[in-house]
Amino acid sequence: MNIYIGNLPYSVTDGDLRDKFSEFGQVQSANIISDKFSGRSKGFGFVDMPNDAEAREAIEAMNDKDFKGRTIKVNEARPREQRPPRREHY
Repeated sequence: MNIYIGNLPYSVTDGDLRDKFSEFGQVQSANIISDKFSGRSKGFGFVDMPNDAEAREAIEAMNDKDFKGRTIKVNEARPREQRPPRREHY
Protein backbone atom coordinates (compact mmCIF):
# COMPACT_ATOMS: atom_id res chain seq x y z
CA MET A 1 0.00 0.00 0.00
CA ASN A 2 1.22 3.47 -0.83
CA ILE A 3 0.81 5.88 2.11
CA TYR A 4 0.71 9.68 1.89
CA ILE A 5 2.27 11.69 4.74
CA GLY A 6 1.53 15.43 4.78
CA ASN A 7 2.51 18.45 6.89
CA LEU A 8 6.01 17.09 7.45
CA PRO A 9 8.72 19.35 8.86
CA TYR A 10 11.09 20.42 6.08
CA SER A 11 13.99 18.82 7.97
CA VAL A 12 12.60 15.25 7.71
CA THR A 13 14.58 12.90 5.44
CA ASP A 14 13.71 9.71 3.56
CA GLY A 15 15.58 7.81 6.27
CA ASP A 16 13.52 9.44 9.05
CA LEU A 17 10.30 8.29 7.35
CA ARG A 18 11.66 4.79 6.75
CA ASP A 19 12.74 4.46 10.39
CA LYS A 20 9.40 5.67 11.80
CA PHE A 21 7.21 3.48 9.57
CA SER A 22 9.49 0.44 10.03
CA GLU A 23 8.12 0.31 13.60
CA PHE A 24 4.89 -1.05 12.05
CA GLY A 25 6.35 -3.49 9.52
CA GLN A 26 8.34 -3.79 6.33
CA VAL A 27 8.90 -0.59 4.35
CA GLN A 28 9.59 -1.05 0.66
CA SER A 29 10.37 2.62 -0.03
CA ALA A 30 10.17 6.04 1.62
CA ASN A 31 10.39 9.27 -0.38
CA ILE A 32 10.19 12.92 0.58
CA ILE A 33 8.97 15.03 -2.33
CA SER A 34 11.26 17.96 -3.04
CA ASP A 35 11.10 21.02 -5.26
CA LYS A 36 12.91 20.26 -8.51
CA PHE A 37 14.51 23.71 -8.68
CA SER A 38 15.54 24.43 -5.08
CA GLY A 39 15.84 20.82 -3.88
CA ARG A 40 13.98 21.81 -0.69
CA SER A 41 11.36 19.49 0.78
CA LYS A 42 7.76 20.30 -0.13
CA GLY A 43 6.59 19.04 3.28
CA PHE A 44 5.05 15.77 2.16
CA GLY A 45 6.12 12.30 1.16
CA PHE A 46 5.14 8.72 0.49
CA VAL A 47 5.91 5.39 2.14
CA ASP A 48 5.25 2.10 0.36
CA MET A 49 4.48 -0.89 2.60
CA PRO A 50 3.86 -4.30 0.97
CA ASN A 51 1.66 -5.63 3.81
CA ASP A 52 -1.76 -3.88 3.83
CA ALA A 53 -2.52 -4.83 7.45
CA GLU A 54 0.76 -3.28 8.65
CA ALA A 55 0.13 -0.22 6.47
CA ARG A 56 -3.34 0.31 7.95
CA GLU A 57 -1.91 -0.05 11.46
CA ALA A 58 0.72 2.60 10.63
CA ILE A 59 -1.95 4.96 9.24
CA GLU A 60 -4.10 4.58 12.36
CA ALA A 61 -1.16 5.06 14.71
CA MET A 62 0.47 8.01 12.92
CA ASN A 63 -2.42 10.16 11.62
CA ASP A 64 -2.83 13.46 13.52
CA LYS A 65 0.20 12.67 15.70
CA ASP A 66 3.26 14.79 16.40
CA PHE A 67 6.32 13.95 14.30
CA LYS A 68 9.40 16.09 14.94
CA GLY A 69 7.31 19.03 16.10
CA ARG A 70 4.45 19.00 13.58
CA THR A 71 1.07 17.26 13.50
CA ILE A 72 1.18 15.07 10.41
CA LYS A 73 -1.63 13.79 8.19
CA VAL A 74 -1.33 10.15 7.17
CA ASN A 75 -3.66 8.28 4.81
CA GLU A 76 -3.74 5.90 1.89
CA ALA A 77 -2.38 7.65 -1.19
CA ARG A 78 -4.81 8.26 -4.01
CA PRO A 79 -3.78 7.14 -7.50
CA ARG A 80 -1.91 9.79 -9.44
CA GLU A 81 -4.18 11.82 -11.73
CA GLN A 82 -3.51 11.98 -15.43
CA ARG A 83 -2.70 15.57 -16.28
CA PRO A 84 -2.64 17.04 -19.76
CA PRO A 85 0.85 17.50 -21.17
CA ARG A 86 2.45 20.82 -20.34
CA ARG A 87 2.91 23.32 -23.13
CA GLU A 88 6.42 24.36 -23.88
CA HIS A 89 7.02 28.10 -23.59
CA TYR A 90 9.38 29.54 -26.16
